[in-house]
Amino acid sequence: MTTRRTWTARLLAAGAALGLLTGLAPAQVKIGFHAPLTGPAAADGKSALQGAQIAVKQANAAGGIGGSPVELVSYDDQTKADQAVALANKMVGDKLVAVVSGSYSGPTRSAATVFHQAGIPYVSAYAVHPDITTSGNFAFRTAFVGEVQGRGGAKLTGEALGKKRVVMLTVNNDFGQSVAAGFKEAAPKFGITIVKEYNFGMGDRQFGPLVASVRADNPEAIYLVGYFFNGGPLVKQLRDAGIAVQIVGTEGIDGQTFIDIVGAAAAEGVVITTALDRDSTDPETRGFIDDYEKSFGGSKADMVAASAHAAMKVVIENMRKAGTADPKALRDAIAANTVPTVLGPLAFNRLGEVRKPLQIQVVKGGAWHRHSVIDDPVLLAPPDR
Repeated sequence: MTTRRTWTARLLAAGAALGLLTGLAPAQVKIGFHAPLTGPAAADGKSALQGAQIAVKQANAAGGIGGSPVELVSYDDQTKADQAVALANKMVGDKLVAVVSGSYSGPTRSAATVFHQAGIPYVSAYAVHPDITTSGNFAFRTAFVGEVQGRGGAKLTGEALGKKRVVMLTVNNDFGQSVAAGFKEAAPKFGITIVKEYNFGMGDRQFGPLVASVRADNPEAIYLVGYFFNGGPLVKQLRDAGIAVQIVGTEGIDGQTFIDIVGAAAAEGVVITTALDRDSTDPETRGFIDDYEKSFGGSKADMVAASAHAAMKVVIENMRKAGTADPKALRDAIAANTVPTVLGPLAFNRLGEVRKPLQIQVVKGGAWHRHSVIDDPVLLAPPDR
């Protein structure tokens, strides 16, 4: 005989299977996302959004979260801090369970404070400024903090490549300043003399006087901290002027767009510090790269897409582990767990930073390929307070 207690138990079990007892909405689990989908950084925003979309597609193919499908709610921050703050307040008001930033440091560090005050988990995919995670304990970062990447760049330049007289070319924003600071800090350890440092603006595209000055400096290598949309024209103009020295870049120029701007022949041999190994045989990484290219008409996956995918997976997998959409429980799960991602297994320290190897990629035959890996636990140690 079926008793009321038996029916109640069955209903509770069914509810648990649907996520009804875990705080998850039975219809959809909404995760917020913002990136620069218009403006000069739109190519990065597009890559970030597509990486996040792949993560959501894969999650839903595997049953979603507690049986509920994941919905990506995306917004365009236009690479503007004030726009990111307005969007953050909207997402807080809409009660999204978590948010991923697929944007640059300026918008991300501005939005981070809003999400911390609201108690909503916020994962930065690739923005590097240290203030993002110091905004509060609801913020996490799947990328290297800027100074860490800069230190790795110094090791690559001075030790692996053996270049000692270096000119620095640095974009004058949060990204440029933080990465350059790490490079300058570590340079003496690897015998590097910084001949001169030049700064340029986000909107700069013509570099005639700067190129002439670099030629006169006669460095052995150039350390470039910029983006594809300004670093690309700069490298092209350096090469057009006959400056053929080694160029060491950062993840800001990681992507096929940089090579297309510079030209395959002129970009040959440029090396960068980044997070994605295109030649990896790891199933997680290989599966993402293949899925990305198949989903988006053969477009090449880049660091930005991979980092957004990793950040989204961190949120999704930890919501599954937590068994709830409660923001505090989700935040605690993110802080406690290791998640396998396209960037390798990611775990966070008490400040919300990750420790991972630094991938070195080089342009060969018009595409990015593996050069080497830096895996120095002391040099690459992220801040923890």
